[in-house]
Amino acid sequence: MNSAAHDDSPCPIWARPDAFPEAPSGWGWVDHKGRRNVCDSQQQLIKAISEDSDARVILAWTPETPRMVLPEEVPGAIAAVLTSRKRTAGADLTEAQDRLRWFGFLLGGLGVYLFYQGWVHAPETSSRALFAARVIFNSASVGVMLLMFLIFAFIPWYQARKRLRDYAHWSANDVAAAVPVLRFETWLEAQKAPVTRLMFGLIAIVGLAQLLPGDSLRAAALVKPAYHGGEWWRLFTAPFLHGHPVHFMMNAAALLYLGKRMEVFARWPHVPLVFLFAACVGGEASARFMTATSVGASGGLMGWLGFLLVFESLHGSLVPRSSRRRLLAGVLLTALIGLVGYRFIDNAAHAGGLLAGMLYAAIVFPKSSSPNRPDSTLPDRIAGAAAIAVLSAAAAFAVMRMVSQG
Repeated sequence: MNSAAHDDSPCPIWARPDAFPEAPSGWGWVDHKGRRNVCDSQQQLIKAISEDSDARVILAWTPETPRMVLPEEVPGAIAAVLTSRKRTAGADLTEAQDRLRWFGFLLGGLGVYLFYQGWVHAPETSSRALFAARVIFNSASVGVMLLMFLIFAFIPWYQARKRLRDYAHWSANDVAAAVPVLRFETWLEAQKAPVTRLMFGLIAIVGLAQLLPGDSLRAAALVKPAYHGGEWWRLFTAPFLHGHPVHFMMNAAALLYLGKRMEVFARWPHVPLVFLFAACVGGEASARFMTATSVGASGGLMGWLGFLLVFESLHGSLVPRSSRRRLLAGVLLTALIGLVGYRFIDNAAHAGGLLAGMLYAAIVFPKSSSPNRPDSTLPDRIAGAAAIAVLSAAAAFAVMRMVSQG
């Protein structure tokens, strides 16, 4: 079990006055790289906020604010914030529409090409149209392209369109209501997560090793006959391998977001512990229910997602309610992706990892109404260090196997 918290503050750390740095004198703002831009007056600061076209103004300060604040919290800046947000959402929508057209063109072109190939090579005993349709339906390339269309084009387009529509009807009260979530996201983005970075480094090193000549999947993936034949270590090496660059990039993005959130709120020992536990459970589920070779960190990442769903529900005062909806949306999106790409996505590993992470959080962390982060204990830190050692050894062994078979 974990102890309750560091302190007795009545509000979560991201909502406290000291959540952001002390403000210099005068007026100014800070960009996403931490650079400070001094303004001569309040009007100049509000103008900078109004003209912000790509969300560069992260924090701001005025003589009335002892600490830096969000642009939404600057006195008299509501209209400027709405102008800036609408402009940014409009630019995002235009960019997303371009991607939607390009990905749609590529997906349609691939479909036409495969239909033609199926039509030309259809057996005389089959209907040409039906055979060509089956070629498209059974194509892994179409599945991958459809997932890329969904993730990189359709979802960003939908989100940008929704934001622009919402901003068109926002009032000062709507801006004020959004401040807690914005403070949470801004504060979280500024936090350090060294263990998450270490985990990213491990999968990146193994990913580079996969570029070496040789069959990396045969060397260290979860090849089911080899695993059932006694090569148990594949359960530990497979999560560090990936099938292709898009697979790696998707998992890397999820790792950085989920790992940081988990490390900041549940503390670092549980980052490697949950990943290791969930990856093993997910791998075992895959070995029992799937016959195809499996690779990827998805089992461990789904464990993090399941952990956060339960953990943040048990610690409801720790994060904003609307912020937790993103996690649920992540589960639903993963389920949709698994449905679309069921022929080449290991849904058994995803489900096993998700349930493992949820179970871990339910057992290790008791329900709490405290708005403060639970503290880690000495046994937590010892177990976390051991998990890091196991994961590092597994990554090193995977690289060694690929090098030796190159």
